[in-house]
Amino acid sequence: MTEETRAPLVSGHFGEWLQGRMGAEGPLVLITLPCPDLTVRQSAGCGDPLVFDERDLERFAQAIGKNPGNWPALRSSIPPGCGAGASTATLVALARAIGFQGTHAELAKACIAVEGATDPLMFDAPDTLLWAAREARVVQRFTAPPRADVLGGYWGQPQRTEADDIDFPDVSDLVLRWRVASEKRDLVGLAEIATESAERCRVYRGPEDPLRDLMRDTGALGYARAHTGSARALIFAPGTVPENAAPMLTNAGLADAFTFQTGS
Repeated sequence: MTEETRAPLVSGHFGEWLQGRMGAEGPLVLITLPCPDLTVRQSAGCGDPLVFDERDLERFAQAIGKNPGNWPALRSSIPPGCGAGASTATLVALARAIGFQGTHAELAKACIAVEGATDPLMFDAPDTLLWAAREARVVQRFTAPPRADVLGGYWGQPQRTEADDIDFPDVSDLVLRWRVASEKRDLVGLAEIATESAERCRVYRGPEDPLRDLMRDTGALGYARAHTGSARALIFAPGTVPENAAPMLTNAGLADAFTFQTGS
């Protein structure tokens, strides 16, 4: 095992199980869909270009109370702007690489200082959190989703998150349903909720995509999406992804189709 493969890594996500406002005047909240196959890790050699400029990194160093001088090199498999957590995972990986010892909440606040919004990737079980992404705040906690297989790909062009964009549909009813379904470990119910959240976002914000047809044609339980970004995901019970499903995504216009497991 090389030094690089031993280096701590930060996993990304692949869109959200759900995302929207908690009522018309409530915060923007989400439940992230973790993806262990997309990662950022410290590199012993040359790294990939960082998604932040020098001014952002200076602000981050001040927020975490550390001045590394030269930031460590990182290797990332997370495409930026796709709703997979590239920016948050990068900041978390940088903080851990230089020995940040603060709490998850403190690290989230430091990410907010740079990004204005953050995914909960610094937490050990981010899919148990109803997360206010613009406030770096845990709103509620849930039982983790059960194990699921996910077939994902990217639809359309990358789209960076704008921190002041909170124009999303109300999902407060879906949050109530999520608590019940998660406590029952009901993957079918959770996939239905994810599909409803994705549909509300499609109708309210766009863009159109082929996920409804692909769900029907592949027999998926439901689908999820990056509510900002190009990640799109079909949700399956473990071991039930059809062998021909990835080419179906490619033929429908999604890029870089791959399968991963999520939940616990």
